[in-house]
Amino acid sequence: MTKRLTEVAKKAGVSEATVSRVLNGRDGVSEATRTAVLTALDVLGYERPTKLRGERARLVGLVLPELQNPIFPALAEVVTGTLAQRGYTPALCARTIGGVSEMDYVEMLLDHQVSGVIFAGGSYALADAKHDHYRRLTDRGLPVVLVNAGVDELGFPRVSTDDAVAVEQAYGHLRSLGHERIGMVLGPEGHVPSRRKLDAMMKAAGWDEGDAECVERSSFSMEGARVAATKLVERGVTGIICASDVLALGTIRAARRLGRSVPADVSVVGFDDSAFMTCTDPPLTTVRQPIETMGQAAVDLLVTQIEGAGVLQDELLFEPELVVRGSTAPAPGR
Repeated sequence: MTKRLTEVAKKAGVSEATVSRVLNGRDGVSEATRTAVLTALDVLGYERPTKLRGERARLVGLVLPELQNPIFPALAEVVTGTLAQRGYTPALCARTIGGVSEMDYVEMLLDHQVSGVIFAGGSYALADAKHDHYRRLTDRGLPVVLVNAGVDELGFPRVSTDDAVAVEQAYGHLRSLGHERIGMVLGPEGHVPSRRKLDAMMKAAGWDEGDAECVERSSFSMEGARVAATKLVERGVTGIICASDVLALGTIRAARRLGRSVPADVSVVGFDDSAFMTCTDPPLTTVRQPIETMGQAAVDLLVTQIEGAGVLQDELLFEPELVVRGSTAPAPGR
């Protein structure tokens, strides 16, 4: 007990006596101090006293699918900073290969009586994945916000980049450079944002089912993209639109391994504009997601729910921006 008091007091920045008063429900403690002590208790993984367990902590879960893609740490920085400004403590949950599953993170967050959860990538973006753990959040009435698409029937508020506009920008750029054989490297078949990008491409380029050879799918890894892009380059594609910057870097690697030059022989467009894309060789032309605006909007939506002001069922779409750098150039022969 003494160890717990010491740790919680240090975490909350108060005395052990203050912690004791909060845990025993005594008067003489401000609401701000009481909240700080309870949040510290939750963050450190200690159970609340029975009489305090019915109250949710000012703790918000942020669940990320990975940290290797720089776009997710960038989003986490915006979300955690905005949460702190609104008086909430972020609990960052990042999945790793062979590590804690998304389902297990949800259980952990529920055990900690969190006020809400923001998901930035996960099973909700895969149409054929299991979604039972999201329904547990719905059953508990817990506020949730999804970043970048999601399966419609889950019914959570969503904050997304407009995939259709992103593809229109990338496709229009490549066409303006004279590229006629344009392909795509997308995520898995059931990945909702990739589906949206493909739908937009079919509309913009006038594709039909016979143009399937211009599309290859991959896991969101450089090696997966290299294998997928190799097939496109071998089919004579000169311009490739990718569903992420990581896929774009794998595509550049594929072109070079085939003896092609980027951008002289093959032009590549990414998606995200994640950190260090100006430092690649060549610097990557990409479609920038407005991460700062989206992260702030996600927090605003979540806090609105927490405060009982209702749930916005519509999806908020944010317009991306094409950033032209060195990975695109006029089509060969132009």
